[in-house]
Amino acid sequence: MRLIALRILPMDDKVIDFRVHRRDVILFPVRSQVQRITYFLRGAWRLPMTATMVGSLGMLVVPSVALAAPRSPFSPASPQAQSIENLFIFQLVVAGLIFLGVEGVLLYSSFAHRSRPGRQAATFSGNTKVEIAWTAIPALLLIVVFILTVQTMHQATATATDPLTIRVVAHQWWWEFDYPNEGIVTANELHVPVGEQVVIHLESADVIHSFWVPELAGKTDANPGHVNEVTFTAMAPGTYLGQCAEFCGVEHTWMAIRVVAQSTQDYQAWVQMEKRPATTPPAGLAAQGAQIFTAEACGSCHAIAGTSANGVAGPNLTHVASRATIGAGVLDNTPANMARWLQNPQVVKPGALMPNFNLTPDQVNALTAYMETLR
Repeated sequence: MRLIALRILPMDDKVIDFRVHRRDVILFPVRSQVQRITYFLRGAWRLPMTATMVGSLGMLVVPSVALAAPRSPFSPASPQAQSIENLFIFQLVVAGLIFLGVEGVLLYSSFAHRSRPGRQAATFSGNTKVEIAWTAIPALLLIVVFILTVQTMHQATATATDPLTIRVVAHQWWWEFDYPNEGIVTANELHVPVGEQVVIHLESADVIHSFWVPELAGKTDANPGHVNEVTFTAMAPGTYLGQCAEFCGVEHTWMAIRVVAQSTQDYQAWVQMEKRPATTPPAGLAAQGAQIFTAEACGSCHAIAGTSANGVAGPNLTHVASRATIGAGVLDNTPANMARWLQNPQVVKPGALMPNFNLTPDQVNALTAYMETLR
């Protein structure tokens, strides 16, 4: 394994992005970790491959577990995630007991029947009862696990009579959320009401992705040309973080999912806000930004309700300023970060489909002012 890329983004939370052998990317806040990692990188290239692998795991995995934002399947926030955790805990306990039992018999036999001065090691030619037992017991356990697994699959996928249906389309590297009954299309932030079942119709616009919000549901692949379903019911208000769990290209890491579970009243207020079209700034810097948006043909890729922009290749921007992040999690959504993104998206998120338009600082400022009106 070789560490082939390192990118440090000057963000508020200072997140380091490691790529390991073009596989997955491990994220963790660095703050005081920068010096520690620098020392590691200086020495890693001089180590043999085996030592480098061990060092990579030790330096990358441990900090990620200790410092990353909580997104664990062991803190379920939906009945579906709870049923998955229950099955896992049962299997873990059973497997642990089997391991202890087998290792216990092995260690006991190794000492009790070993050769000693004046006595040879014990030999066994067979025991029909033991052989039947060690065949029957695992078979029965497998039957029990199979039954519980089928029950868990049913609990995790059963749908209510009138769920909230959302069409989710995975793109490289962002998420499109389409609420057909509400007439809303948004991106990267999924808003759902607490206590109401949500059924996601999941598909992909390009390559295979995987939708995973650990606290709410299990992993489900998003495949081009095929629709899969994800079912969950958020039981408490809050923000639940997820991630594309299938390597899908160079910016796979920055394909985050943010699920915002709200009370029914707050959710309805959000729906009404999202239904409102964008207002055109009457004058000033924001009005100049709206003109630049049209002149640069931004509307051929992005849609803004209430304007002539109706593109579908990129995220819908009608209420982009109300979202928490930019670029599916790569930057916090602040005016400064929006300006940085517009200046050159390829510096912030290399490989993103949005090119560098070589905008002047004045154009960037005007476009940023316009984006800030889209709430």
